[in-house]
Amino acid sequence: MKSTRARSIVVYILAAAFLAGLIFFVVRLFLSGQDWATSSINDHLSHAGQLSAAGKVLDRDGEILAQTVDGQRVYHEDETVRRALMQTVGDSTTYISTAVQTAFRSDLVGYNPITGISLSQLFQTGNDMTLTVDADVSAAALQALGNRNGAVAVYNYETGEILCMVSTPTYDPANRPDVENDTTGQYEGVYLNKALSGTFTPGSTFKVITSAAAIENLPDLYSRTFTCNGSVVINGEQITCHSVHGQLTFQDALAQSCNVAFAELAVELGKDKLTETAQRLGCNQSFSIDGLPTAASSYDVSDATENSLAWSGVGQYTDLVNPMHMMILMGAIARGGTPVNPYLISQVSTPLGFGGRTGQTTLGETMLEESTATQLRDVMRYAVQTSYGDGMFPNLTVCAKTGTGEVGEGKQPNGWMVGFTLDADCPLAFAVVVENGGSGISSAGPVASSVLQAAAAAVRGQ
Repeated sequence: MKSTRARSIVVYILAAAFLAGLIFFVVRLFLSGQDWATSSINDHLSHAGQLSAAGKVLDRDGEILAQTVDGQRVYHEDETVRRALMQTVGDSTTYISTAVQTAFRSDLVGYNPITGISLSQLFQTGNDMTLTVDADVSAAALQALGNRNGAVAVYNYETGEILCMVSTPTYDPANRPDVENDTTGQYEGVYLNKALSGTFTPGSTFKVITSAAAIENLPDLYSRTFTCNGSVVINGEQITCHSVHGQLTFQDALAQSCNVAFAELAVELGKDKLTETAQRLGCNQSFSIDGLPTAASSYDVSDATENSLAWSGVGQYTDLVNPMHMMILMGAIARGGTPVNPYLISQVSTPLGFGGRTGQTTLGETMLEESTATQLRDVMRYAVQTSYGDGMFPNLTVCAKTGTGEVGEGKQPNGWMVGFTLDADCPLAFAVVVENGGSGISSAGPVASSVLQAAAAAVRGQ
């Protein structure tokens, strides 16, 4: 009896160990199966470590951006389009972590936890993925940036569709250069999609956030008059302005981007109110684009002296912002305070023809009260009318703010323009940054103008 009992215990232990191992394997399969199946060492999907078997990637109009032909990944026929969408679509490697051919590799190869990649092998293709981006708009953005580094982001603030997400430097994925051994520096940061993952000194675009705090906390804001003599001394430091503006109202202070007025407003508002407003408007947090996290904009004045606080209110000090965040904030202002969440993937279709993932219009968290958003819209519209000129944006009604973010070390500042249209048939929000481009109006302004014209044509079907 003792011998039988001992054998039974051993059998129970072995059975329990087998069951535990089976459960562990099944859990690992569901958690890591897609990583195993889509690994670059899987010869069914990759050749020499590069993606070779996957479905098509298409733009919003059905233009093929990437596809597999005879076991090789082939890209759009136009080089400008290929370069413009390189960080969005990706190349055949996995180096660009946020590119769809890397981040959504399992969708493209048709993996699912039940059948693995067997259906893809059966049909000799993966799933087709249609993006919201427009090839022509993206090409226009790259051409407008020229050989300068920067980022452009544009989306439909009513639907959430991202029409343009361009980052430079870039390269042609059809003729990939030897990036790893480059010594010229021309490809520095090329694997980073700066629209998603970059942060930059915002300069005067941050005055939109300071304006929101002032509108909400200073009841007499519109009856005030600011005096700008070209600089102001705060806590022993001279805060300089780019011009001598004289007497200014609040809306003129924003339109003419007066550092003196906004430095004084920042000090009066104080750390707590500025921080609360900045965080509510998206600073110090990440946004999700179909599961891809954006870099978090940063506003931290916890250790700032009064003069540093003043600089933070004009978009300097340690302020950093992400282009996608600024685009979303512009969309929130345009919509009365609550943004629509941007998305990139319009649809994923299987080889059998039925749909998988489908893009949806969803609301984000409210950033502003409607009255605050309305007032920001009005003063930004006034800035275009009186400072930039409506001629920059033919056939569009635009609200905008430029910025010149000083980066020090003898470098030219970052040039910015952010804003949105008021046209019901063309609801676009945008953010443009040109690294070391100089003033915002001269560097980012022409880029924004070109991209908005192309985006308007795409949305209006022209």
